[in-house]
Order: sequence, then C-alpha cells, then structure tokens
Amino acid sequence: MKETGKINYVEMPSTNIEATKAFFASAFGWSFIDYGPKYVAIEDAGIDGGFYKSDKICSPEGGSVLVVLYSSDLENTLKKVRLSGGKVVQDIFDFPGGRRFHFTDPNGNEYAVWSELDA
Repeated sequence: MKETGKINYVEMPSTNIEATKAFFASAFGWSFIDYGPKYVAIEDAGIDGGFYKSDKICSPEGGSVLVVLYSSDLENTLKKVRLSGGKVVQDIFDFPGGRRFHFTDPNGNEYAVWSELDA
C-alpha cells in the first residue's frame, strides 16, 4: 500500500540492462517490465523499482545507498549469486541482529543479503 512519506520506489544504474535482468532473474527470481532500451522496472522484488541505463555504479564506498535483500537460506543464496555471475566482495559475517554477505552484480553495483542468526 502506498503511504505518504514511505519509501515506494528504488532506481539503480545499469551499464548493461540485459545482463542485469539475466542476473537478478537467475539469482533471485525477479521479473521485469521493459520500458525501452534505457529502462526496466522490477517485479517480484519486495519493493517497486527499476534499472536505468548508465555508466555509473552504486557502491557504499562511493557514498551511495546500500540495497539489502533478505534470504531465509543465506548459504544457498550466496551460491546462487555466484552461479548467476555475481561477485562476492564480503563473505558471510555476523552483525548485530543477523548475518550477511555483500556482492556486486555484473555491472559492479554493490548489494548485501542478510538473514537472522538462526536462518
């Protein structure tokens, strides 16, 4: 449900829209709606959003927001990310409240995946 003041949509850069779609479909089961060669909307990702054609990348080191995904099976998700062409840049580690790992997609954008300590 849309509510005033709530995060509703997230847009991320993509140097290669087709590679982005293939990666996230394979690793996370996302689907997409194409809006021309420079934009694709995300479906089945937990929040609305999209990828826009850009030569820029998102990285916390560069000052951008870190998008964090959830997994009920962190080890299996890490394997799927690797098999789908993602690069793990920080292996699974504990943090207050759970465990997580960081990866980059085929474009070089950095994301994280987390789960509870007992998952």
